[in-house]
Amino acid sequence: QVQLVESGGGLVQPGGSLRLSCAAAGFGLGYYAAGWFRQVPGKDDEGVSCVSSNGGSTYYAESVKGRFTISRDNAKNTVYLQMNSLQPEDSAVYYCAAGYYCSDHVVYDRVPGAWGQGTLVTVSS
Repeated sequence: QVQLVESGGGLVQPGGSLRLSCAAAGFGLGYYAAGWFRQVPGKDDEGVSCVSSNGGSTYYAESVKGRFTISRDNAKNTVYLQMNSLQPEDSAVYYCAAGYYCSDHVVYDRVPGAWGQGTLVTVSS
C-alpha cells in the first residue's frame, strides 16, 4: 500500500524550530520529487517547498525562504523539513506528497495515493 506518514509537528513558541519527517511506505520515494504543503482551515493549500528526486535541487515559497530547509535521505525513504524562526503565520497542518517533478516550490503529477494525514504545527506563545 502506497503511503506517506508525516511526523514531528507540535506546539512551539515564536522563533522556535521544528523538524518534520515524511516517511514513505509501499514505494521507493527516491524515484520521485517530494514536496511539503500546508493548510489552514478555510484556506487553500499552500505549497511550501519541493525537492528533486536526488536532492540536488530545492525550492521554497517566498514566505519560508531562508527559514525552512527541505532535505531527503533516500536510503531511509524519508523527506524532511527543518523549520527555523517559526512565526504564528506558519501554524498549519503540514503534509507531504510525492510527484514526478517540482515546478518551483510545488510538486506536480502526484503519485496516486502517496499522501499522508498531515502533522499539526502550532506556533504560539
